[in-house]
Amino acid sequence: MTLLQIMADNDAADVRLRTADPAVIGAELNRRGIVFDRWATAALDAKTPTDDLLAEYADRIGELNADGRYHHIDVARIHPDADDPAWPAKAIAAREKFLSEHRHAEDEVRFFAGGRGCFYLHLGGEVLAVVCEGGDLVSVPAGTRHWFDMGTRPDFVAVRFFEEEDGWIGDFTGDPIGQNFPTLDELLTAA
Repeated sequence: MTLLQIMADNDAADVRLRTADPAVIGAELNRRGIVFDRWATAALDAKTPTDDLLAEYADRIGELNADGRYHHIDVARIHPDADDPAWPAKAIAAREKFLSEHRHAEDEVRFFAGGRGCFYLHLGGEVLAVVCEGGDLVSVPAGTRHWFDMGTRPDFVAVRFFEEEDGWIGDFTGDPIGQNFPTLDELLTAA
């Protein structure tokens, strides 16, 4: 479920808005300078080869990159692997990497072709938890303090757009704010 929950940055219990309405989500994010869009999803699975996945979305990717701004477009995927005994440790390590607040020198643009993840955007006196699932596109402006949670059982496929090859590298703020907010799993189970 695509979801937006807006909270005070000094009190996660101060929920100012919680909605699963894509139109409201888009409007709230847009007025804060965050791009949110919905694309029709293709019938692909987590193991679809990268080239096939990019070919399936080539028209939409071309529209988004009409100005040629993004020189590096790739696919990030994490999918549970029951045949890999190291999978739980790999999942924990992948998740932990992005739970700390950071920012990027360029926009962080992601299209979720499948699965889900949550961007936590620290804007002014608010934290916006944006749960994205298959079909959601979000663009977090350069310099925006944020963190990302892929849940305790990470499972997603996302097309990533970069201007520079190292555009994904985060500048970590050292602020432990992310520890004070509900996780992706908690957001999805909240009433």
